[in-house]
Amino acid sequence: MQNNINQHTGIIKQTAAELGFAFCGIAKAEKLDTDARRLETWLSKGMNGTMHYMENHFDLRVDPTKLVPGAKTVITLLLNYYPTAKQTDEAPKISKYAYGKDYHEVIRNKLHELIAAIKTSVGDINGRGFVDSAPVLERAWAQRSGLGWIGKNGNLINKQNGSFFFIATLICDLELEYDSPFANDYCGSCTRCVDECPTDAILPGKIIDGSKCISYFTIELKDALIDESMKGKFDNWMFGCDTCQDVCPWNRFSKATTETNFAPIPEILNLSADEWEEMSEEVFKQIFRHSPLKRTKFAGIKRNLKFMSEK
Repeated sequence: MQNNINQHTGIIKQTAAELGFAFCGIAKAEKLDTDARRLETWLSKGMNGTMHYMENHFDLRVDPTKLVPGAKTVITLLLNYYPTAKQTDEAPKISKYAYGKDYHEVIRNKLHELIAAIKTSVGDINGRGFVDSAPVLERAWAQRSGLGWIGKNGNLINKQNGSFFFIATLICDLELEYDSPFANDYCGSCTRCVDECPTDAILPGKIIDGSKCISYFTIELKDALIDESMKGKFDNWMFGCDTCQDVCPWNRFSKATTETNFAPIPEILNLSADEWEEMSEEVFKQIFRHSPLKRTKFAGIKRNLKFMSEK
């Protein structure tokens, strides 16, 4: 029995590597009691802003066995997205995760391949893959499976390669060999992310006030207008914000991704604010039809540009 568990674990980790995942960690599926209390407190303080979907399915978020009946294992996978090129100084800033193709599409396909490979090699399993599409506490599971620690900026930080990773989760009813949780916190006394956050969204205790984050305002907020109190604080960020990651010392170990789907769209690297302003909706939809930028839509991009330009 133990030989089978070890063998199955090895097959899954090898297949994950072949699919391009930089890291694969495995944890026992169980209720996340501590994280449940933290999430409950965070929601009670309204730090989710208008992201009311985060209040839904609370029980599913903290208990994987309710997402996948009979679940025994949570597999966490990290996919590097650190870009191969930088934006020009004239370009309105866009979060690095959005330089290329929409990661949902890319990772969903990889998860389907991984599940198919497991069924071929191991046998039929009941499993579901998730990437930002269901109530899963991805970073908590990543820490539990030994892939890194949660930084003061709320991101998972991997000691070898920093934090520019997408996190994918596969919950299944297959018993595997579990990795040890990552026990250390290597942020130490460093407060660079806290000090440099343009909107003071990073609070003591590794708490992120989502309702103050630039990513929230430029992506998640669907209102036609952005709160006037944020004027002059966006630091030229048009879509998302990477400030807390850019200043993190651990990201000096980041390496450019080898995932071709994340190759930067030329317009993201090179367009000036004026060129973005002149862009038509038809052109936007054509260029960014497979990009994460479509989440905020053409109207959202125009709103963000207008707000950034106002003094």
